[in-house]
Amino acid sequence: MIIVTTDAIPGREIRDIIGMVKGSTVQSKHIGKDFMAGLKTIVGGEIKEYTDMLNEAREKAIERMVDEARNTGANAIVGMRLQSSSVMQGASEIIAYGTAVWID
Repeated sequence: MIIVTTDAIPGREIRDIIGMVKGSTVQSKHIGKDFMAGLKTIVGGEIKEYTDMLNEAREKAIERMVDEARNTGANAIVGMRLQSSSVMQGASEIIAYGTAVWID
């Protein structure tokens, strides 16, 4: 599956636009990670526990979007975007979305 953030793929022709596809996940903070993050705010620096959690969430959301695109018969996704939002205190949704297409 080719995934691009642009509306076209250089050197390839879009033969069919299938439609929007998306994948999402909601991640919540882990009490142990939250404790470690709290300590990190005292001394400063990257909060690796949250970086890892959000990277994992993005990967899950993209994987689910790709699965949806494959189920529609697409072989590429153009205009892919990632977005996040808070759904409640301590939990965030990550959504990946784009346009499923068939390319030559």
